[in-house]
Amino acid sequence: MAKVFDSITEELQKFIAKQQMFFVGSAPLSSTGHVNISPKGLDSLRILSPHRVAYLDLTGSGNETSAHLLENGRITLMFCAFQEPPCILRLYGQGRTILPNDPEWNDLSVLFDDFPGTRQIIIADIEQAKTSCGFGVPLYEFQEQRETLIKWANKKGEQGIREYHQHKNSVSIDGLSTPLSSLYD
Repeated sequence: MAKVFDSITEELQKFIAKQQMFFVGSAPLSSTGHVNISPKGLDSLRILSPHRVAYLDLTGSGNETSAHLLENGRITLMFCAFQEPPCILRLYGQGRTILPNDPEWNDLSVLFDDFPGTRQIIIADIEQAKTSCGFGVPLYEFQEQRETLIKWANKKGEQGIREYHQHKNSVSIDGLSTPLSSLYD
């Protein structure tokens, strides 16, 4: 059954370290806005403390999480065990976006591999961690991380990525500005 924690315990940190992917959930304040859930991989998550995590956010087709964080800060990260033993872990908190021109960027970016197409770092201050059984999650065997996004970013090049961010990642599907929009004003 579910267990609630006020921090990311050592046991939960070990569980997180074993996972090859995680999911990020966020939503706008508007009841007609789109709830967003994004899968993440590529060794992009770091546990900074029992109450703080960060993940390197690579260029994607949208930038909903960043727009939602700018509007209201709410974020949930979910980890699922796709191998035994079954478990689901959710981290609930308040998040914010760190851009390459922010003062914190240099200290945080060195914690991650340098992936082409990196657009921002998301920081989440965790207020609660909750596990649940995960008995209904199917078993999958990990093969490898995909290289498609890395190859796409390399092909686009730095200028192409900047243009993509400006045209595709500056405004959410609900019309909310993202922090990236400030880079292109």
